[in-house]
Amino acid sequence: MNRLNLFAGCCLLALSTSAALAADDASCQKIRLGTVGWTDVVATTAVASELLASLGYQTTQTQASQQIVFAGIQKKQIDAFLGYWRPLMDDNIRPFVQSGSVKVAATPSLADATAMLAVPSYAAEQGLRSFEDIARFKDQLDGKIYGIEPGTAANTNIQKMIDENRFGLGDFKLVESSEAGMLSAVSRAVRNQKPIIFWGWKPHPMNIQMPITYLTGSQDLFGPDDGAATVTNVTATDFAQRCPNADRLLANLRFTSEQEAQLMQPIMERQPAAKVAREWLKANPDVVKGWLAGVTTFDGRSGIDSALASLK
Repeated sequence: MNRLNLFAGCCLLALSTSAALAADDASCQKIRLGTVGWTDVVATTAVASELLASLGYQTTQTQASQQIVFAGIQKKQIDAFLGYWRPLMDDNIRPFVQSGSVKVAATPSLADATAMLAVPSYAAEQGLRSFEDIARFKDQLDGKIYGIEPGTAANTNIQKMIDENRFGLGDFKLVESSEAGMLSAVSRAVRNQKPIIFWGWKPHPMNIQMPITYLTGSQDLFGPDDGAATVTNVTATDFAQRCPNADRLLANLRFTSEQEAQLMQPIMERQPAAKVAREWLKANPDVVKGWLAGVTTFDGRSGIDSALASLK
């Protein structure tokens, strides 16, 4: 074999080896994503689904409670979940982590999140700024704290706070509702300039739609630093080995709170999440290129070229 043929052969071997390392199992062409009813998770899951579709994958979504999603990953019925809020969901995921039946990504997809009880800023100006202040406002608050959907760690912690009479809140009642239902109650209170205490979080358009203040002095009841949080991906234990290319894409996804708020606003206005995600991706090609670094299509072609062409 002459040197030219030897060189060509080595190049072909390197390329074939690289392709083999990146190749996903045939079962990976259908990616099963879990989601919960939080708009930020709906938005990021829609983005992942649109990107995967542009690379030749098919996706299905299962919306359920946190516990059911984690159990689905444990049973290999769900491949990935893009909405593990830490430390808010720590108690719900702990049994699955301890048994080694799910894999938590090493790096968060969102690093600047917040999840904490909040009030409209006019209520803070009236003196409702910390957990120690809540009991003094019991009558104005009708003795209610507005949570989100039943079964969430947020509600569990709020109910625990009430049951243990923390901060003198033993006579308060937790109002469980959907995200939309909770925000409707907040909107009514804001229209009437009435104090209300509710579960708030960032990223979320609520932070730009109305002036809100997150309470302080929680004594780490909702995690350290009064609700400072991150959001991290969770996958099945065999997902990275079985589907290395799809796993690389999910691992590459990095959002800012501002980006997620941009995605969430039209979804909350009842625009289809898939349409919103697709339009946002089309408007942000540089972000797409960064997320697709080292990622191919399902059949091994350039991921960036395929995605940008698909999103036109």
